[in-house]
Amino acid sequence: MEQSRGKRLLTLFFSMLAISAFTFGGGFVIVTFMKRKFVDELHWIDEQEMLDMTALAQSSPGAIAVNAAILVGWKAGGLAGMAVSVLGTIIPPMVILSVISVFYQLFAANRYVALVLKGMSCGVAAVILDISVSLGLKVVQARQGVHLAVMAAAFAATFFFGVNVVWIILCAAAVGAGMALLNRKEGGKA
Repeated sequence: MEQSRGKRLLTLFFSMLAISAFTFGGGFVIVTFMKRKFVDELHWIDEQEMLDMTALAQSSPGAIAVNAAILVGWKAGGLAGMAVSVLGTIIPPMVILSVISVFYQLFAANRYVALVLKGMSCGVAAVILDISVSLGLKVVQARQGVHLAVMAAAFAATFFFGVNVVWIILCAAAVGAGMALLNRKEGGKA
């Protein structure tokens, strides 16, 4: 049993290390790859749990990638899983930033590096669009009126009225908490 736990922790560490090392564009991109690895490939987490973890990671203070690594690591391997998951997630950016800081003047002045980074930003936009559409379709397929209303209101508030995302998250959290309280009350009456 202990050997399989050790193997699971190694798989978790190297999976997070690879995901973190080869993804550019921030937390949502990493979350997309985490979903593919831990939900679709390894089946350690189900899709609804990953959706919930993404929401928690986004609404918690700190980097989304690290927050998601904490949650996925905890689910996959408890405290040790959380530790190796976070370690695997933070090593690549730390190494990359260390190298960049040493050679900053060379990178800042290099025209080709600037062009590569511009190209990467287009890819990042595509990946973020992919995860947004994928998560949005899950909400639509669930056909729950409150969830659809919250999603539509959040979209409208952001794109038409320029409401800060923090307010949208707080309002969505309040709606979720209200729904949980209502469900608890209805469950207690039955």
